[in-house]
Amino acid sequence: MRLRLLFIVALAALYGAVVPALAQGARTFSGIASYYDKDYSGKTASGERYDGNKFTAAHRTLPFGTRVTVTDKRTRRSVTVIVNDRGPFIKGRVIDLSYAAAKALKMERRGLIAVIASAE
Repeated sequence: MRLRLLFIVALAALYGAVVPALAQGARTFSGIASYYDKDYSGKTASGERYDGNKFTAAHRTLPFGTRVTVTDKRTRRSVTVIVNDRGPFIKGRVIDLSYAAAKALKMERRGLIAVIASAE
């Protein structure tokens, strides 16, 4: 009986240590998203050539290669993008999306949208 109780206590302690660590794996943030002009061309901060047909994004601090799921708060449409650039550098904006990602969110006419984003 004692061994069983000790096992349950140990399992509970392990569960308590693992769950918070897993929860810290995803980073959620919200704010305003903008997007690159469809005619933009140039290099990104990661050194790649910008391709408006790919689902990419700019973020100020997330590491290059980070996958971010961006959800339009109003329509609930979502896209998953890969961070390959730095920015936006305008107060209140949290992410700049590629033209392809903006089209998928149907935000071309609105220009700026309120989003919730989760980095994996």
